[in-house]
Amino acid sequence: MTGETNLGALATEAVRSDGLDLGAMSTPLLLRMMADDMTDVQAALRGASAATALAIDRIAERLRARGRLIYLGAGTSGRLALMDAAECGPTFAADPGQVLALIAGGAKAAGSAVEGAEDSPLEARRRLAELKLSPLDAVVGLSASGATPFVLGGVAKAAEVGALTVGISCNAGSALSSAVDVAIELPVGPELIAGSTRLKCGTAQKVVLNAISTITMVRLGKTYRNLMVDVRPGNAKLRNRSARIVGLITGADERAVLAALRAVDGDTKAAIVMIRHGLPPVAARALLHECQGSLRAALGE
Repeated sequence: MTGETNLGALATEAVRSDGLDLGAMSTPLLLRMMADDMTDVQAALRGASAATALAIDRIAERLRARGRLIYLGAGTSGRLALMDAAECGPTFAADPGQVLALIAGGAKAAGSAVEGAEDSPLEARRRLAELKLSPLDAVVGLSASGATPFVLGGVAKAAEVGALTVGISCNAGSALSSAVDVAIELPVGPELIAGSTRLKCGTAQKVVLNAISTITMVRLGKTYRNLMVDVRPGNAKLRNRSARIVGLITGADERAVLAALRAVDGDTKAAIVMIRHGLPPVAARALLHECQGSLRAALGE
């Protein structure tokens, strides 16, 4: 028992009713069972689609108004949040600090367990206060059980400030769901190893995080068609991708594409506008700025 929550009564802690003896099973059978478990994940994701869509649209509103997306989590949930937040920069050129993740226990917890960190609601409140949380921000708390004190403390602080609060949990009717503006519930059922919520719960949470960050950035104009036009080309692979995107959209040959990218220091969208409209670099960037970064608008589509 932790606080008022009987963790043993939660579906995320339940023991499967089929009496599995994993050690007596063959490796291929165990693999098939893990694959079959993904049907539970898919059903949970479909059931949560309306709530997830609502959360995305409300998060996008805040980011348009210069607010931030801040994830909160402990253990596996926190590490998934850190990974999702870290990808928003290179994939979508998100402004520094636009998408953040706070994990219970701090940086050390990113790579190893920090026992007891998730039990401190005050840590989350303190760290959000350090970020100068505002009503423009959106705080997304992740907790498989829906009862993690660190996450509950964080969303309570966010609610006091007037920020949007979203909860992602794997138990229906959890404390987290009751505490937030938008509750995303992913009831995937008991895990193959009882209580090991890095399995089905972790997979379901990862997909929802993918959806939140990806579709929010689509709503903000960070893509064109299904292309990554806001890619930050910081390595050879991404520079190659940027050049291919410019070529696909403009139809220009390789020499023209590379010349345009050099002229705008690798800015994919500016290179596209240069080629399509025959503009010099400064004018191409000015047009994008007028269009609030939307390539679609800059191309008149």
